Amino acid sequence: MLKDRILSATKKIKADLVLVNVNVVDVFSQDVFTADVAVSNGVFTGIGDYTGHGKTEIDCSGKYIIPGLIDAHAHIESTLVTPIEYSNTSLPHGVTGVVADPHEIANVCGVDGIEFMIENGKNVPMDFYFMLPSCVPATSFENAGCTLTAKDLKPLYTNPGVFGLAEVMDFPAVLEGDVDMMAKLEDANRAGCRIDGHGAGFGDDQLNAYAVANIRTDHECDTSQGLIDRVRRGIYTLVREGTVCKDLLKMLPAINEKNAPMLCFSTDDKHLDDLYDNGGVDENVRLAIANGLNPATAIQMASLNAARCYKLENVGAIAPGYIADFSIVSDLHTLTIEEVYKKGRLVAKDGEIINRVDPGMHGAPDTFVSSVHLPEVNADDLAIDMGGCTMANIIEVVPGTVVSNHLVEEVEQQNGKFSISTEKDHLKIAVIERHNNLGNIARGIVKGLQLNDGAIATTIAHDSHNLIVVGTNDADMIAAISEMRKMQGGIVVVRAGKVISSLKLEIAGLITARQAGDVMNDLEQLQQAVTEMAPNCLFNPFLALSFMSLVVIPHLKICDSGLFDVSSFSFIDVPVSDVND
Repeated sequence: MLKDRILSATKKIKADLVLVNVNVVDVFSQDVFTADVAVSNGVFTGIGDYTGHGKTEIDCSGKYIIPGLIDAHAHIESTLVTPIEYSNTSLPHGVTGVVADPHEIANVCGVDGIEFMIENGKNVPMDFYFMLPSCVPATSFENAGCTLTAKDLKPLYTNPGVFGLAEVMDFPAVLEGDVDMMAKLEDANRAGCRIDGHGAGFGDDQLNAYAVANIRTDHECDTSQGLIDRVRRGIYTLVREGTVCKDLLKMLPAINEKNAPMLCFSTDDKHLDDLYDNGGVDENVRLAIANGLNPATAIQMASLNAARCYKLENVGAIAPGYIADFSIVSDLHTLTIEEVYKKGRLVAKDGEIINRVDPGMHGAPDTFVSSVHLPEVNADDLAIDMGGCTMANIIEVVPGTVVSNHLVEEVEQQNGKFSISTEKDHLKIAVIERHNNLGNIARGIVKGLQLNDGAIATTIAHDSHNLIVVGTNDADMIAAISEMRKMQGGIVVVRAGKVISSLKLEIAGLITARQAGDVMNDLEQLQQAVTEMAPNCLFNPFLALSFMSLVVIPHLKICDSGLFDVSSFSFIDVPVSDVND
């Protein structure tokens, strides 16, 4: 095969494919030039004059060729589908590879969950570069379905589908030199792998400590100065634009051709309908170009830079010897993708996958589809005793981010207990442990979801994925919990005691083996249902709710163990006896 590629390069034999007179986006020089591009045996074999030297030749005059795009950090589970269906949905957008962190399913199913995702991803043309979840559970004081130690992870580095250690969220464990965390970091370093960071709200000292630990990426940066600070320390900054977190425009003023090689694009969490309609990191590229970034620089960030960051060989560029993953684009500034090729083979055209792989052949164990174990819940279990206090600690949802505010406000009461007030937008929120029948039920108050009626519940509750429920009354919250027990995971909307819409996620309560179209129909019905209950809510309340339990992101969150103040990294009570506390 190597001999044939060399003979193709020197025109002694014909190339399998020649793209004639195409504008090549040069991600090495961040420039564009016109040439013929030859492909043989799935690899680029030549750039220059190859007209007449191809078995198949396509006139690409006026069009552009760009490398296959690589998402530098994503959670497949956030799309609610398997890696198979993720590939079917993403490839038409020119995304040919993704650095995937399966810590969502790992929190439910442990090592078996990681291995399931790796095996499932082998059945498609897309490249999945899996990172091993470093923090399962995310912190030591909440309850996930599994606990993964360094001893559990170490054998997985021999799996060819594993490329590194995923986002290190438990920063106290790093800063305090926790024995198991040090072992995880050392094992990844010995394996020659990349270690991902998670530096939300980090100052200089914390960034320095992570860099010393050889943690060399961060997708939690959301300011221009934060980008500058990370690049100065040799930390690859993954510029995120997902369904919830939209950081690109806030960081764009700091991006230039000099620091671009240290920058990549990521989506982190993308909902399926958003991925289908708007794409993955191709949307990042499009948005960056529309706001003034050099198109070749933007494309470099979504291809070559990600490949170099994660030490991927011969991927991410249009150059001889590189894997022939590419897209043909009719308009560079709008990134209008006409065709997508994987290893020189056409896999998508005009926004449609050519050979769809059936996601129904998912291969998930039976234990994955019976993972929701919930106690019987009554109104007393959901009651919040105010202890004679009039003020309360309240979680405030911040649209467009996973960060939440910590408010202290006066709340309504009845018989000494918190009383829900839709007028004040003070709703009740609860997290119920669902993995090991521990019976943990944490209660709190949330503001910003703007529900006027009913309740919504989901087993997508980052990162331990217990059940999280919010409502305007206890009866609907209890009905939602009961339905979730029957469904064995997913999303449910209840109003007046009746289930008005739901989405079953049968695999670990996180993903489904159904096709994207079917899932999006359910999502549309869910959105219509919740729009009736929250007509003034201008963001996705299901996604926002799912991040209210992410206790490694500022400022106030809730997990199955209680209300958690991220700033002090400690649990606090809902009632506030002194507003100055």
